[in-house]
Amino acid sequence: MPFQNTLSFAKELDINDPLKEFRDKFFFPQLNGKNVIYFTGNSLGLQPKNSQDFVDEVMEDWKNLAVEGHFHSKKPWWDYHERLAKPLAKIVGAKPEEVSVMNTLTVNLHLLMVSFYTPTKKRYKIICEEKAFPSDQYMLQSQVRFHGFDPKDTIVEVRKRPGEHHWHTEDIVDKINEVGDELALVLLGGVNYYNGQVFDMKTITSAGKSVGANVGWDLAHAAGNIELKLHDWGCDFAAWCSYKYMNSGPGNASGVFIHERHLDQDKITRFEGWWGTKKETRFLMKQEFEPIATADAWQLSNPPVLALAPYLASLALFEEVGMSSLIEKRNKIVSYLEFVLHEIDSEVDSSFEIITPNERGCQLSVLIHGEGRSLFDYLMENGVITDWREPNVIRLAPAPFYCSYEDMYNFGQILKKGILSKSRNLKT
Repeated sequence: MPFQNTLSFAKELDINDPLKEFRDKFFFPQLNGKNVIYFTGNSLGLQPKNSQDFVDEVMEDWKNLAVEGHFHSKKPWWDYHERLAKPLAKIVGAKPEEVSVMNTLTVNLHLLMVSFYTPTKKRYKIICEEKAFPSDQYMLQSQVRFHGFDPKDTIVEVRKRPGEHHWHTEDIVDKINEVGDELALVLLGGVNYYNGQVFDMKTITSAGKSVGANVGWDLAHAAGNIELKLHDWGCDFAAWCSYKYMNSGPGNASGVFIHERHLDQDKITRFEGWWGTKKETRFLMKQEFEPIATADAWQLSNPPVLALAPYLASLALFEEVGMSSLIEKRNKIVSYLEFVLHEIDSEVDSSFEIITPNERGCQLSVLIHGEGRSLFDYLMENGVITDWREPNVIRLAPAPFYCSYEDMYNFGQILKKGILSKSRNLKT
């Protein structure tokens, strides 16, 4: 549909938005008594209002039942994590038995590397994207050193083409085929944190498997944001944090996916703990480890129930809405934001370069030429919570659960005023 950069048009879009009621199910930071315009759901999602009830329930059970809460609370703690598997499986395109929740993201990647990075003298190399998120880089480097290899010789980065801001799928596939028999693992971010690019996970996974490598994905910026079909794509494993698009709270628990072909395998290499043993024999305190025949076998310790409670609360909202509806609004609101940016660009001397390709989710990363950190500061001081990345990139992520089209229009007006406030003239 043809967009208009007017307040009345934005309000009309909101009136006709099937998800408009969900905006009121989240708490917004306030500035001068008004909701801020929140663009950082790609860093920390807003708090769902229902999360307090879920946490309070655990607190009440702890107060009234103490240790008996493990088995006799409203949602018994000993299997609390299992309640998250089914809704999460829908979000990431998996079977419930392929999903578990435990630890935090980088911890889980390390644990999964134990199982899926088992290098030999011949097959030892890892492919990742150029300038992956630092935590992934540190994790990979330390794993490689642990196995006695040199990261410089072992980690192969797929670089962007000169002068471009995104990767080409064919370049990644070509690099996979080039490394070939030496390739042990492909591990990429499903959505790049910096430019917001969505990688072709199906094609890349197929290419990695075709040369005999394992393929895993860091889905920190993908889970709850884009359509995922981890089981159908044949990925070996994946992990994601829950506090970005999934709104579970700061630093909260991570989800993992392990393809069913690796489940219930006695010989798989894995670090093990007692919560990964079969429930039927767990409290017999047997010396032998008897793994659960699901992804739960990778669990080490009993789940942090107080942390999982707000995650379960958020998943209740995902169950109510469904990923297809979220993606439909995501596509429309991001397109409207892009339109607003182009409209403002035509009215000011500064120029905007959107470095996010068409393969995208919620995030638009925008190079603002002719501007510096002071513009970001102006936005923050005027009720726009966004993210600045050097040298002059602003990341904008209008999460469809709670962002409105009116937010997009108002952001454009604040952005324009911020640029013009520096005594620049309107273009003629």
